[in-house]
Amino acid sequence: MFSILLVLLIIVAIFMIGLILLQKSEGSGMSGSAAASMFGGALTGVAAGNFLTRATAWLATIFFILCAALALVSSKSDMSRNQSELRQEIIIQENADAAQPETQNTETK
Repeated sequence: MFSILLVLLIIVAIFMIGLILLQKSEGSGMSGSAAASMFGGALTGVAAGNFLTRATAWLATIFFILCAALALVSSKSDMSRNQSELRQEIIIQENADAAQPETQNTETK
């Protein structure tokens, strides 16, 4: 499940990057003559702006939903619950350090 969501996220990100690059900016960007020649002039003017803006908004929404779904799936997976040996050693060391001052305080009283 995680792999499927990750692949979908990458595909959506690539499409979103392409749509953002095609949009008209102040400097005319890539949408100037490149978009007109690629799509045979069908995506020129106001129609192109509206379509590209709406498509980008939809892709951005899908992107954020996929990110949330990935986070949810990742937190529920067994891989996230397994800790490395280094992490376990750090926890043991922190517990030992926390318990050590308590024994020293009782010995001095």
